[in-house]
Amino acid sequence: MGMFATGRSPRNIVFGRGQRQSLPGYAGQLGQRALVVTDERMGAEADFVAMMDGLRTAGLSIEIFDATPPEVPLAAIEQCVAAGRAFGPDIVIGIGGGSCLDMAKATALLLAHDGSPRDYFGEFKVPGPVVPLIAVPTTAGTGSEATPVAVVADSDRVLKVGIASPFLIPHTAICDPELTLTCPAGLTAIAGADALTHAIEALTALARPIDGQTTHEHVFVGKNGLSDTYARQAISHLSDGLARAVASGEDMAARESVMLGALLAGMAFGVAGTAAAHAIQYPVGALTHTAHGSGVACLLPYVMHFNRSHATASMAQVAEAMGVVVARDDDDANAERAIVAVETLFGEIGIPRDLEALGLKHDQQEWCAEQSMGAARLVKNNPRPLDVAAMRTIIKAAHAGRRDLLDAEI
Repeated sequence: MGMFATGRSPRNIVFGRGQRQSLPGYAGQLGQRALVVTDERMGAEADFVAMMDGLRTAGLSIEIFDATPPEVPLAAIEQCVAAGRAFGPDIVIGIGGGSCLDMAKATALLLAHDGSPRDYFGEFKVPGPVVPLIAVPTTAGTGSEATPVAVVADSDRVLKVGIASPFLIPHTAICDPELTLTCPAGLTAIAGADALTHAIEALTALARPIDGQTTHEHVFVGKNGLSDTYARQAISHLSDGLARAVASGEDMAARESVMLGALLAGMAFGVAGTAAAHAIQYPVGALTHTAHGSGVACLLPYVMHFNRSHATASMAQVAEAMGVVVARDDDDANAERAIVAVETLFGEIGIPRDLEALGLKHDQQEWCAEQSMGAARLVKNNPRPLDVAAMRTIIKAAHAGRRDLLDAEI
């Protein structure tokens, strides 16, 4: 099979210090009535107030919804949609962390197509374009400013659920690393670790057989030429800047590297998809009530070890991107160096080293293994085939903090 590449991304991507000031120009191209979706903390920030003043000065009418909670529960989406319908926007602007951007995506969807978020759970359920979206991230992690996914919390389900459609990709992404300067060290670490996990899982994902229908039948098509390029660059930027950004939040160069890495990681996994670390995190997060980024990052070294025999060359590329290559002609040794480098970086920034430290009880492992298999879009993306027994093995090793327990199963 020859090279295959595909990409889906915002129509406009603008990155750099001070680029939040470009918001009025991009918004004015799309409409004159903007529903701005954010949270209470961001709504009180001077930078946010200045952006709103810029929109008003440019002649836009704005309505601010600043009650986005973590996890994006359906009841909050309904409140935001109600505010939007009363105002009648022709553009939705999400400003904040991943939850704010996902709230903006879900709101833009329902303003265009009505119904409930439940009507759109899964892939390709969105019937057409949504209200035009602009995404302005203030953390560097989820990459939601460039992805086709909105993750929400349904009170009728134990696990969070995703809406996946290319129609959810924002029209414009404005990434200003100065907006991350107030992000505390702990959140910087968790968000950045999430982004690195996105990039590594995208780069090591299964390369699937491709035909003319693949991109029409799958939102996430597996690793390909474009996603690999984005993922390698993301890994390089994140491994270079993340520890420095956590240690010194005022290090502007580090903040730039991390935010660019998170954006590129979003562009990589937004078409390639993620895999086992994300599949297992959903039940682990539901039981431990811990941050998504902490969970996927805690699991990543164990998932990499499990997958190494089926993604050796890709993991060697991880080592190269992180600058830890041992020998150019020894992919297996380089793959191990990549895993160690990930463990070292995550240890340095305070990611829990095992699931027990994350709060998962010993008797919860079996339930997690069973529930992990429910994330079909992630399971099918893993480079090594997964079943309940495989999930059980990964979770056991990750709970004990012992990668060597995986060796008996490989």
